[in-house]
Amino acid sequence: MSYGMIATWRMACDGITKGTTDLANGGSAQTAIVAAIKMVEDYPFYKSVGYGGLPNEEGLVELDAAFMNGDNFDIGAVAGSRSVKNPIAVAEKLSHERFNSFLVGDGVAKYAIKEGFEIQNMLTERAKKTWENRLAEMRNSNLSPYDGHDTVGMVALDQNGSMACGTSSSGLFMKKEGRIGDSPLSGSGFYVDSEIGGATATGLGEDLMKGCLSYETVRLMGTGLQPQEAVNQAMQDFAKQLERRKGKCGAFSLVAMNNKGEWGVATNVEFSFAVATDQLAPTIYLAYPSEDGSYPKIEVASQEWLDAYQARITAPIQ
Repeated sequence: MSYGMIATWRMACDGITKGTTDLANGGSAQTAIVAAIKMVEDYPFYKSVGYGGLPNEEGLVELDAAFMNGDNFDIGAVAGSRSVKNPIAVAEKLSHERFNSFLVGDGVAKYAIKEGFEIQNMLTERAKKTWENRLAEMRNSNLSPYDGHDTVGMVALDQNGSMACGTSSSGLFMKKEGRIGDSPLSGSGFYVDSEIGGATATGLGEDLMKGCLSYETVRLMGTGLQPQEAVNQAMQDFAKQLERRKGKCGAFSLVAMNNKGEWGVATNVEFSFAVATDQLAPTIYLAYPSEDGSYPKIEVASQEWLDAYQARITAPIQ
């Protein structure tokens, strides 16, 4: 049987490398998703997810995460979590609850403590310094406070044909306290059906949630479209509607995988993503939007790009 994982952004590659190793040895898609996203959450230099995520306008790190089991549609989600070490693990646990499967704010920590999850301060000195620098830039240069909203989202397929997906994000940098984006919202940030496939999104949540693009991608795959056809049609059709009705469209990027391990990507910005399957070693790609609405240009990330990326995310904050 085929197996595989696809995920948004270069930061997901180490996680899906481990995840697909487990899948190759008969592991479940559900377990692979949680383990892979936890690796992203735990790495302090990824400034848009987990520990080291960038704070809101008050200097508080508020994290969102979600998990979905494609076999039975069980969903668990958290939003505005401030002290849970691995929000994705709590989201997966919540997916087993018949009631109260989506918790926010203080309710996340109360549940996590009761269930034995690790609690810690999620604000690093590096993230705090970045926040302080942005405050100074806003005062001195009248810059917009909002900068960065990169969600890690993953879809997995195991050898038994089961699928799962998950998301995790610190959301929009300098967001209003309590702001929630698309990442923990079913159909917007994520959706998966083991009989069809799954999709997940990253970008400006306020616009992504208007179109439920993850669900639409899965729906289109269910009509017989290949993942690349489905994800491109879902994004392009809605982006055109949004531009026509509102005059503008925020950053959209989506990845999808069907229940055969075939995958596709759509984006209206330069975007990195990672894929691994039984036919493909873990690979980091760059996608570039087309000017005519056709499929994006996709190329393997060069070693020069990868080295520059690592240097950039670990560079000292002045």
